[in-house]
Amino acid sequence: MCDTEKRSAIDFEDSDDYWFGFEQEYFIMNGHGRPLGWAEGEPGPQGPYYCGVGASKVAGRKVVSDHMLKCINAEINMTGTNAEVALGQWEYQVFSKGAKNAGDDLWMSRYILERVAEDFGVCVNYDPKPISEGEWNGSGCHTNFSTHDMRVDGGYEFIEKAVAALAIRHDEHMSVYGSGNERRMTGEHETSSYSEFSFGVADRGRSIRIGTKTRDDKKGYFEDRRPSSNCDPYLVTAKMYETIVVR
Repeated sequence: MCDTEKRSAIDFEDSDDYWFGFEQEYFIMNGHGRPLGWAEGEPGPQGPYYCGVGASKVAGRKVVSDHMLKCINAEINMTGTNAEVALGQWEYQVFSKGAKNAGDDLWMSRYILERVAEDFGVCVNYDPKPISEGEWNGSGCHTNFSTHDMRVDGGYEFIEKAVAALAIRHDEHMSVYGSGNERRMTGEHETSSYSEFSFGVADRGRSIRIGTKTRDDKKGYFEDRRPSSNCDPYLVTAKMYETIVVR
């Protein structure tokens, strides 16, 4: 690696210019390897569990709340948490500036979650498709990304260029976006196709989703919905930098 490449890599790791927001999905499992809240058989269909409230709609909130507080105490910038589409499935969001910080924060938040789950006698499942039969969502780690140029006036042009670059290297990204991801990305259950790149505004069924506010403001960030729940965040951030910034 030449000196220029070394400096580029270091700048990428530490620069506050690059903002990342990870949306980490996961299932909480009981001691028998079933999602928390599932009795024998399956619960009712998906629908009422997403952002649900009430004992019949959620399972594991104490685990989730304890995890959030411990992450905040550890100075990890957790920006939110919510019950997900399937019963016993949850998500939390971590925001970081700089690729190194982003990877460190997500990795440590996962470690803290495992420790908290241990205290409650349950397990964390990061498999992208733990419930293979039936109409159940899998788990992803959607990654929001922006550079300084994307966040200022005129930034939409840079977002469009980034999306075009991501389209060309779709296969390269899928190779580092987590194992077993093809089982999750079927084009159904709020996923795009594993083998084909797509993008759209406010569309959960696309590889890249651009928010309506970003479109209307003509600046902001975009969401890469392809990374799986078990992805290595360092590989995800590095590949995004390589494709979008270095090209």
